[in-house]
Amino acid sequence: MALNKESNAYTFGFAIALVIVVGTILASLSLGLKDKQEKNGVVKKKMDILKAMLPMEEANKIDRSNAEENFNKYVDLKNALVLDMNGKPVEGNAFDIDIKKDYKNKTLKESDKKFPLFVAQKDGKKLYVIPIIGKGLWGPIWGNLCIGEDMRTVVGASFGHQGETPGLGAEITQQFFIDRWIGETILDENGDFTPFEIVKDGSGPKPQKVDGITGGTITSKGVEEMANRGLSVYATYFKSNMQ
Repeated sequence: MALNKESNAYTFGFAIALVIVVGTILASLSLGLKDKQEKNGVVKKKMDILKAMLPMEEANKIDRSNAEENFNKYVDLKNALVLDMNGKPVEGNAFDIDIKKDYKNKTLKESDKKFPLFVAQKDGKKLYVIPIIGKGLWGPIWGNLCIGEDMRTVVGASFGHQGETPGLGAEITQQFFIDRWIGETILDENGDFTPFEIVKDGSGPKPQKVDGITGGTITSKGVEEMANRGLSVYATYFKSNMQ
């Protein structure tokens, strides 16, 4: 019996078969690329950590071809720490903690969240790199803040975003905004946490006041919120370990 290619049954059957074939191809491609995607994610994470602790001229020389070598030069993952929400060290692999995934997981209790702290050495000085995650105007924003050997002074930073407006909120990735954080402190003289305020009236730089992005108020406030929320956990650890 010849197929009636004009019938509805043939049309629906052909569509279903096409969906199955395309779905199988896409699933196979996804599985085949999974290892490569995970490897790229690891390299990107290491590059972001390095960008927070290195001067711009050094950071710009790092790409996917040499990120691993440079990361191992400065950061020893054996020294990395995992903190609980009270700033106390707990068991775990710091590099395996996905703060973006944990941030989006609304069912994850605060008491169950873990916070990675990466310890680096540069020019004979110890550095601490803290990853942070938050929300901008149009999507997620993230970053890494590098704290100096005194456990209180910001000596470097890097920020990233997904979908912020070019020329406005997207400017958080630019060096001029990053420079505004350098020299700020996260603890006062007594070792207590001092939250940041991102201002738009030019009243920075002052202690704990950082000039925001012109026209990017919501994104700037998003950076403020993620920095204060993230740093509050680490501030407790630093206070208990300051000499």
